[in-house]
This record gives sequence, structure tokens and C-alpha cells, in this order.
Amino acid sequence: MELHFSFKEIFSVTLVLFAIIDILGSVPIIIDLKIKAGGNVQSGKATIVAGIIMILFLFLGESILSLFGVDIESFAVAGAIVIFFVALEMVLGVKIFKQKPGDSSSSIIPIAFPLIAGAGTLTTILSIRAEYQLVNVLVGIVVNLVFVYWVLKSTGWIQKKIGPGGVNVLRKIFGVILLAIAVKLFRTSLLF
Repeated sequence: MELHFSFKEIFSVTLVLFAIIDILGSVPIIIDLKIKAGGNVQSGKATIVAGIIMILFLFLGESILSLFGVDIESFAVAGAIVIFFVALEMVLGVKIFKQKPGDSSSSIIPIAFPLIAGAGTLTTILSIRAEYQLVNVLVGIVVNLVFVYWVLKSTGWIQKKIGPGGVNVLRKIFGVILLAIAVKLFRTSLLF
């Protein structure tokens, strides 16, 4: 198997996953979970669990889909629709998807799943897998996991520096980018 590293693809994958994971937008939820856990958010463990989920889905997601008779292009179209609605949430500030972090005493599960490796992230991974080289998707996942780890370790500092207005601006910017990406994924997947 020949590896085809492409910095353009890695950057695109990283940007898409960064926008869909929206770890900066999740800072208020993470801070709340941190308070409920007595100030102890296990950043490393939460990041590793999320990474395992994403990488397993990257490699086994297509096999799981084939069990149900669904091809990756159809899943990519479905993923583009999900990404579109997530982007609308970010841009318009409305809540379309109702999800609760959970009331588990451990902070690992609600942070790793569904906050980081939720349905939107997994759908996105399979959608971009249809368009980009596997190795570039894998690198994009790892880059995001490094950033996620840093954010989890720095939630208090980030909250002070960015403030609620800064987090809101970032959500809007990445929401518009996600809208464009959803349209592109939808268009390219329909051409197959």
C-alpha cells in the first residue's frame, strides 16, 4: 500500500473535523462537567477513548455499513445532510439536535462520546473517507486529537481568554465553513 500524503488534504480534513467536533464550542459543557466531577476531568483518557472510537470507525465503518447494504457514497450524502444541519445550528444559534452529555459520575464518557466522537463526527469521518486518502484522514484525526487534548487541559485558561463572545464568533465562522463543506460533499457524492 502506497502512502500519498497531501498537506492540502490533511489541512482540509483537519479543518472539517475541527469544525464538526467543535471542541471550543463545547468548552462551557466541559467546564460544567469539570465542576460536577470535582475539578477532575481526565483529559488524556477522554482523548484516547475518543481517538479509539474515531479510528475504529474510520477502518470498520465501511464494513458495518456493508452489513446493512449501504454504500459509502450514500452514507456520505446522509453525512452531508447531517453536517448541513449541524452547520445551521452553529450559524443560526438554534438547537436542532437534542443531546445531553449524560449524568455519569465519570467525565470520560460524556466528553469522549458524545461530545468529541459523537454521531456528527463519525458521520463526517466516513463522509470524508469517501473523498480523501485514508492516511490523510488518519493524520487529520490525530491532529484534532492533539488539539482536543490541549483544550481539555486548558479549559479554565481558554474560558478566561476567549470569553463567551469569542466562542460564539468561532462557532459562526466554522458554521459557515461547514455549510460550504456539506454542499461540496453532497455534490461530489451525487456524481458517483
